[in-house]
Amino acid sequence: MKAFLNLIRWQNLLIVILTMVLMRYAVLGPILSKVGVILTKGTGEETSMILQFAWYDFFMLVAATVFITAGGYVINDYFDIKTDLINKGKVIVGTKISRRKAMMWHNIFNIAGVSAGFYVSWKAGYFWLGTLFLVVSGLLYFYSASYKRQFLIGNIIVALLTAMVPLMVGFYEWPALYKYYTINAIKPPEINFIFYWIGGFALFAFLTTLTREIIKDIEDFDGDVAYGRNTLPVIIGVISSRIISVCLILITIMLLYLTWFFFINDIYTFVYLSALIALPLFFVAYKVITSSDKLQLHTASRLMKAVMLTGILYSVVVKVILTWNLF
Repeated sequence: MKAFLNLIRWQNLLIVILTMVLMRYAVLGPILSKVGVILTKGTGEETSMILQFAWYDFFMLVAATVFITAGGYVINDYFDIKTDLINKGKVIVGTKISRRKAMMWHNIFNIAGVSAGFYVSWKAGYFWLGTLFLVVSGLLYFYSASYKRQFLIGNIIVALLTAMVPLMVGFYEWPALYKYYTINAIKPPEINFIFYWIGGFALFAFLTTLTREIIKDIEDFDGDVAYGRNTLPVIIGVISSRIISVCLILITIMLLYLTWFFFINDIYTFVYLSALIALPLFFVAYKVITSSDKLQLHTASRLMKAVMLTGILYSVVVKVILTWNLF
C-alpha cells in the first residue's frame, strides 16, 4: 500500500484537492457574497450572490482531476525507470510494483477520470467540456513518453496543467452562475470578474511550477545527459538554466507586489506575501545560485513546492479579509 501511495504521489493529490476546495469555498464563495443582486421572486431587496454549482457535482470535478493526475504520475514513473535509477537511486515501478500493474492502474485512473469529467461536464450543461479531460490525459501520457525529453516543451506542459487546477473551478462554476442569475435576477450581474481572482492563482501556479521544473532538471542533469534527454540544462547548460530560474523567481515576486499595489493594497496581504512567499522565493534563488550538489538543489526544489503551497493558502487570507471586511 505504501508503494502504491508513493507511486500516485498522494501528497500532491491532497494539494490538488486542497487547491480546488479553497478556490471554491475560500475565494469564489466570499467574493460572490460581496456582489448584490435583486431576485425576480424575492422581496425586492438586494441579496448576496451564492455558489450555484452543486457540491456533489463539484466533488465529481475534484475526483476527475485527481484521477487524471494520479494516472499521470503512474505513467511518468513507468517511462522514467532508467533515469530515476541514476538520479534517485531507486524506483517503484519494476521493483515494488510491476510494470504490468502500473500500466493497469494508469488505465483505470484515466478511464475513471475521463468518465467523471464527461459526467460533470454534462451536469454543467456543456458535455463537450469533457474532451478537456481526454486531452489532458493524452498530454500526460505523451509528456512522459516524449515531451519531457524535448527542450522546454515538457516543462511548459506541466506548468500549464498545474495552472489549470484552479481554473477548472471557475470554468465549471461560471455556467451555473450565469444560468441561474440570468433567469432569476432582475438585472444579471457581471460575473467574469471571478476569473481575475482565479487567474491570479493560476498564473502564480504556472510560474512557480515552471521554475521548479527547471530546478528539477538541473538536479537531474546527470541522468538526462546519460539517456540523451534534451532538457533545458542539457541544451543551454547548467549555469544558464540557473540564471533563467532565478529570473523567473524575480518575475514572480515582481508580479506579486504589482498585483498587491494596484488591486489589493491591504496590510494583511503585504505581510503574508512578504513573509511566506517573497522571502522564501529569495532564499530559493540564493540556493539555486550557490548550490554545488544535488542535495542543495533538492532542498531548493522542495522549498519551491512549499512556496507553491503557501501561495494556495493565501486563499484563506482572502476569505478572512472578505468575511471580516478588513480591506
